[in-house]
Amino acid sequence: MNAVVEQHYTGLHPEWERIELLAYSLGQERQGKALTEALLERLKQLQGEVERLRRHAHSPWRALASEEWEPMAYDLAALVLGPEIEPRIGWLYQQLQAGGQHNYPGVALVRELLALDEAETRDLLSLLEEGSPLRRAHVIRTEGQGWHATLVAGPGMTARLMGWPEPQTAPPGATRVWQAARWEDLILPAEVMAQLHEFLYWIEQRDTVGRQWGGEVGGGPLALFCGPSGTGKTFAAAVIASQLGWPLYRVDLGRLVSKYIGETEKNLNRLFDAAHGQALVLQFDEADSLFGQRAEIKDARDRYANMEVSHLLARIEAHQGPVILTTNLRQNIDPAFMRRFQVVVEFPRPDAAGRALLWSHLLPPRAPRLPDVDPLFLGAALSLTGGSIRNAALHAAFVAAGTGRPIGLPEITLAVWRELAKDGRELNPADLGALAPWLPEEVTWNS
Repeated sequence: MNAVVEQHYTGLHPEWERIELLAYSLGQERQGKALTEALLERLKQLQGEVERLRRHAHSPWRALASEEWEPMAYDLAALVLGPEIEPRIGWLYQQLQAGGQHNYPGVALVRELLALDEAETRDLLSLLEEGSPLRRAHVIRTEGQGWHATLVAGPGMTARLMGWPEPQTAPPGATRVWQAARWEDLILPAEVMAQLHEFLYWIEQRDTVGRQWGGEVGGGPLALFCGPSGTGKTFAAAVIASQLGWPLYRVDLGRLVSKYIGETEKNLNRLFDAAHGQALVLQFDEADSLFGQRAEIKDARDRYANMEVSHLLARIEAHQGPVILTTNLRQNIDPAFMRRFQVVVEFPRPDAAGRALLWSHLLPPRAPRLPDVDPLFLGAALSLTGGSIRNAALHAAFVAAGTGRPIGLPEITLAVWRELAKDGRELNPADLGALAPWLPEEVTWNS
């Protein structure tokens, strides 16, 4: 047990002992047995200890509470998280609840354990509403309705409270992007690089601006990366994630959107509930398909589609963590949505100088290369995106390795030709610009 975990475990011990004694006391009262003076005195002592613990500047509760909670909120959080830390508490809950199947407390049991009067019960119910501090922070969630609802710990909350390492699992509907990415490999204009760093400030300085300076930072931050395919949007997202030391997850909306009413919202809730509190970056592609120009509502399906978009946007904005949306078609984004982004970054096609840098970076550095392979010439020869240059550079390297030759202009020209052919259009050597003389004759003949 490391020092942090041991400190949290020891520091929270009064919370768990108090819950155990409250549960024991309730069991005694249900049997009509009087509580001893020693038991009541110990409960009084523990009440003082937990109050001091919760107010302490270095309290373990600070890992969950981004704002000061009222006493009942701490009580409720302790009652719900307790069974995951001290199994004995879960066993006591089973004995005290009908059916004996739940390790978590129901609403009715919480009311009994805390001996709440009518006014205090209203306070309890308000803490279970969506907008309460505990629900906003995803510390607890409810399963069921009314007095029969069970209160369950939010994903990852126990690990955060105790200082345990959190298991990193992909949120439902998301896939991990495994891509090594460094700032020095990101070839973009200075203005674009500055905007990416500014987005990082939104992530890294949230505590300073929000908690220390009193700024209303809200959720997010939310960024929109715009530009043609292959201009570096996903790579830039990977660079930001690498800078933070966090994983990048690409969200597949096709796995989340359902034809059944209400299922899309449930899938989105599962995604964001699982992502809450985790150090990760979420990336949504094809944002224009989500936030495009709104059409006139003609039928119930149109109305429901608008509800899905509204729900997604609400969850994105409430999510406490960076979300990046990408689009190839900025002009298709509804202007009404643009103000919701903290940062909007336009990724341009690289100019000749940028393309030269990309060729220089992306050709394998230890590969044998003929002297006529000049990045400046390649950058000026043909307008390609960074993604296309990356593909062509690697294809040329594989062709050279396979034929036992160093990388020369014929290998690079062939690779560029293969890259251009991916568009499915009919090509001729003139499409290669200054590279046309190096296109192998058999390729020209076959095309």
